[in-house]
Formats: sequence, C-alpha cells, structure tokens
Amino acid sequence: MHQPWVWITLYLLCTSVVYGGKVLVYPVDGSHWVNMKVIIEELHSRGHEVSVVRTSDSWYIKETSPFYTSITIDIESGFDEDFIITFMTQLFKIQREGKSAWTRFKLEMESGQAASEIHEKTCKMLELLFEDKDLIRSLQDAKYDLFLTDPITPGGVILAHYLRLPLVFNVRWTSHGEGHFSIAPSPLSYVPLTGTELSDKMTFLERLTNMIVFGFTKYQIAHYITPHYVGFVKKYLGPDVDYISLFQAADLWLMRVDFVFEFPRPTMPNVIYMGGFQCKPAKPLPQHLEEFVQSSGEHGVIIMSLGTLIAELPHDLADEIAAAFAKLPQKVIWRYKGDRPATLGNNTRLVDWMPQSDLLGHPKMKLFVSHGGTNSVQEAIYHGVPILGLPLIFDQRDNLLRIEIRGAGKIIDIFTMNHDIFLQGIQEVLNDPSYRMNMQRLSRLHRDQPMKPLDRALFWIEFVMRHKGAAHLRTESYKLPWYSYHSVDVMLFLVGVVLIILGTFAAFIKCLCSKLCLRTKSKCD
Repeated sequence: MHQPWVWITLYLLCTSVVYGGKVLVYPVDGSHWVNMKVIIEELHSRGHEVSVVRTSDSWYIKETSPFYTSITIDIESGFDEDFIITFMTQLFKIQREGKSAWTRFKLEMESGQAASEIHEKTCKMLELLFEDKDLIRSLQDAKYDLFLTDPITPGGVILAHYLRLPLVFNVRWTSHGEGHFSIAPSPLSYVPLTGTELSDKMTFLERLTNMIVFGFTKYQIAHYITPHYVGFVKKYLGPDVDYISLFQAADLWLMRVDFVFEFPRPTMPNVIYMGGFQCKPAKPLPQHLEEFVQSSGEHGVIIMSLGTLIAELPHDLADEIAAAFAKLPQKVIWRYKGDRPATLGNNTRLVDWMPQSDLLGHPKMKLFVSHGGTNSVQEAIYHGVPILGLPLIFDQRDNLLRIEIRGAGKIIDIFTMNHDIFLQGIQEVLNDPSYRMNMQRLSRLHRDQPMKPLDRALFWIEFVMRHKGAAHLRTESYKLPWYSYHSVDVMLFLVGVVLIILGTFAAFIKCLCSKLCLRTKSKCD
C-alpha cells in the first residue's frame, strides 16, 4: 500500500503544475535586463511559463533560453549597444570640460535630445508592433495571467493596457523620472530629485534648487518625451486615456530600493521594496582569480569596475589611475577593455569581465572602486565593502552621495583628479576603519529582514496572478484633476464661504450703524 506522504507529495506536485501561471515580459535591454533576468529565472523555477518580448537587434536578451520562450519582433529598437556607447562617450566628454553651470546645461540638453531620439524610435517600433495584427492576436489568444515590464521605456506599459492584463513593474525609473514621483506624494521640502546631489535635510537655498530642478524636469518631460506618445495612446487606447496615468494605473511596483540606502519618503501600499534582490552569497572564485587574490597576503585586494557600459577610459586618465594603483601594497583587479595603461604596475590585473559579487564577498576584499551604479552599490552594501566612488553619469553621483553621507564611502571627481588625489582617496578609505565599520553596519541592517527581497518580490507577483490584479492596493487619485488632487477647489470654496460670512457680517454691522445714526439724528432734531 502507498504511504500517505506519497499522496501528499503527488498532490503538491500536481497543485504546483495546475497553478503555474503564464507571464508575458517586456524588458529593457542593456544592464536593466540583468535585473529582469533574475526575476525571470526565479519565476521559471517556481513552475511559471514565461514569454519574453524582444526585438531582432536585442543586445543582452538572447533568443534561446532554458528559462523563457522568446517572442522576437522583426523590428530594430534603436536601443542598441552602439547607440548607448556613443551617447555615454559624449556625456563623458562634456563632463571632462570642467564643472560649471554651462557644462551642466550642456549635459541636460544632450540627455534631453538623446531621450527624444530614443522615444521617437520606441514610438515607431510600437506602431509596427501594434499594426502586426497576427502578433497582437497571438498575444491575446495566449491568455497570459500577468504582464511584467520595466517602465523606463513605455512600450510594455502601453502594450499591457492594450491587452488588459494585470501589470507589475520591475522599477526604479520610469520614462519620466524616478518611480516614486509618479505614484507617491513627494514633498520637495525633504524629497530630493535625482541629479541635485541633495539629501533629505535641505537648507532654504537647497529647497529652492530642488524646486527649480523639479520644474525644469517637468519641462523636459513635456518637451522631449510626452509628445511622442500622446497621439499614439489616443489612437490605440482611446481618446480619454492619459499617457502618465497609464503608469499610475499599474497594479504593483516592485521597487529596486532599500531604505538602508535611500532617504525616507512617503510611499504607497502597492509599492513593494526589493532593493538588493539580485544579491547572493559569494561563490568560490575561478582558480586563476583565487590564486591572484591569495597572493595579496595580509594586504588584501581592491577591485575596480565602472559598470557594463564604460569599460574604457581616455588614455591620460587610465594612466593616472594605473599609476596610483602601482603604489599600493594591495593587489588590484580592474575591469578594463582599453589599451594597456603605460603606468600599469605588477600588482594590477586587467580583466574583460569579473565575478563582481563573488569578489566582493571574498574575505580578502578591502575596497571597491565603483562608478556608483545601483546594482554595484547594493552588492557592496550586501557584502559590507566600503566604496571609493568615481561617478560618471545619470544617478551615480546621487547613489554615492547616499553612501558618503552614511560614512561608508568617499566620492572623488574622476574628471578633475590626478593620480595623487586618487591615491589619497584610496588610502583614506583603506586606513580609516570607520568606512568599513559603517558599511558593515549597513550590511547588517540590509540583511536583517523577515523575508529575502527576491522572495518578497515573487510572493507579490504570484499574489497579483492569484487575484487577477491588486486594485485594492492602488489609489485612484491619479484620476482626479490637479485642482481636486491638491484640494484647490475645496480651499477656494472655504475661502468663499468665509468671505460671504464676513461680507454678510460687515453688511449687517453697516446697516446697524446706519440705523443707529438715523435714530441719533432724529433725536437731535
């Protein structure tokens, strides 16, 4: 006879098969795919069927994978490696001109024009996608349970609403800025905008700066982004649909943020925090790297990486960095793809790629020289390794500012430094124990959670699938006109009531005074 546990096991296995859902994923290429891939692999391991929409010129997103079925659209997205690297190189050149208001203005204009170009290409791609009736019909007939997308470009957001699927974001950024500003109250008195390099404790002038940047950002969105999609949204989703409201109507926001790192701010019930979800315990290093690391002895190892997009630096700058490394007793592993710097020391090894997380988790790791990308910062926090920051573009300086304010790292301006400044920065972070202690404290805080960030994210994805959405967590405030949202109409009404009461009282007093004057006059007569 079969034992009871056999039937229980069979029941559980059958249940997992029956309740495995179908997920349609519309990712963003490049480094954002690295994050999305972690969630996709976990969904696959839990028995869900995942389909990934990709274009024919996809750069990171492979057509074949054991974790998903790809839906390849024979369209060029324009968001390819050449475009991104050219754009990043141009930004890098502008910043090397010096730190000034003019440089900042040129950076903003270059970013705005590049954003406009990307969104113009995205809109054309969406037009071709929506006009492919066979493809759209196949997506509708597939009966997906959930739509997962990264809203830094709006293609997935628009497609999800067209297919009428429950929508989940893997998000920190939307096409029009940091995600919280689209959905949660964001008082500018203590919520700094990205790019301002401000903290949550602002002086009057800093609050003024924050407000001006907010207004300029709104202008950029209205000028460079929204116009590309207004006509498209009205054509395919209806005349009453607002572009920004499409984002606000998402069921769930899986936010790649951890308040160990981020400044406290208001949030909403359908925002689920999963900062550091991609971090894992370190695995053993490849033998050649392990031997190199062990050869460092008691001095330990430093690693340097400027992210996936900028692996090569101008020769003069690379020589300055290499010269500083050569004076250190530590061994250095530097992810670098350019020509070998002339000043490279015997203690420094150049690599095309390195297992960054595994190196950060190694006992001999002393310092991480980083550009300040979100993933890199979160991995450093997870493993408790202090950072010497060399921010380049986008949100990197703000990310590193949050680390510096907490005493877990130091920022150096890569565009003005020489080898002496760089060497001094390295030695300060290495020799002052407070940097490591503060970062390890952040690591303990980050790890002290009742549930791992990735497990939390997967629970809520499956929650949306089970309940066909999460409308009860989503505010409907975005449907209100601006004057209702800010209660301007209510305030005007109350002011009007007060004025009427005061006016009536004044008229009554005037009338009473007139009667008293008439009586007094008649008595005198």
